[in-house]
Amino acid sequence: MPTLLLVRHGRSTANTEGLLAGWTPGVALDDRGAAQAAALPGRLAELPLREIVTSPLQRCRETVRPLLEARPHLTPHTDDRIGECHYGDWSGRKLAELRDEPLMEVVQAHPSAAAFPGGESMRAMQTRAAEAVREWNARVERDHGADAVYLMCSHGDIIKSLVADALGLHLDLFQRISVEPCSITAIRYTRLRPFLVRLGDTGDLASLAPREEPPADEATVGGDTGAP
Repeated sequence: MPTLLLVRHGRSTANTEGLLAGWTPGVALDDRGAAQAAALPGRLAELPLREIVTSPLQRCRETVRPLLEARPHLTPHTDDRIGECHYGDWSGRKLAELRDEPLMEVVQAHPSAAAFPGGESMRAMQTRAAEAVREWNARVERDHGADAVYLMCSHGDIIKSLVADALGLHLDLFQRISVEPCSITAIRYTRLRPFLVRLGDTGDLASLAPREEPPADEATVGGDTGAP
């Protein structure tokens, strides 16, 4: 099955202002985020991307814009299921203020029990995102082959929950995972299990290009040899 590149959007104005953006409209990339997005085409230059899927939120659409300009043959797809968690009444609030909310302790220590007032639960967030990935995996494999590489631009909590799903980790452990703005996380899916091959990578990605001999479904004892 395909290799999925999960790109977290570049740094946003909400990030720098310490706000929990959620689905608040008008949250754009800041200057650093725009620079991160501009560097994305170069970082991915060696990879034959077959599809680009993005969250509908502005900061994600702005992140993939330079990549789409560099690859005009690709038509972006928007999928609400990889949009940010619906934080409900918490959306747009200062993170510093939210630290005093009793629910924040649950979000940090027992996220599978956390449901945001006026929003959704973290379980529902993970479920919809994982369903989206499985459907896109099947679609990309059908249209482009089993060794295809495609990209989704999404959000921190979404990406962390997908990593936990790929690793078979309980959602309560997903807060142990960290992904920086505009970092790339790569998951290679196979018939039997997913393999996490990059986590929060901010450097070169050429070794993720498909090889002449497809990688095996089994983990390499002692570790993979890396790029040829």
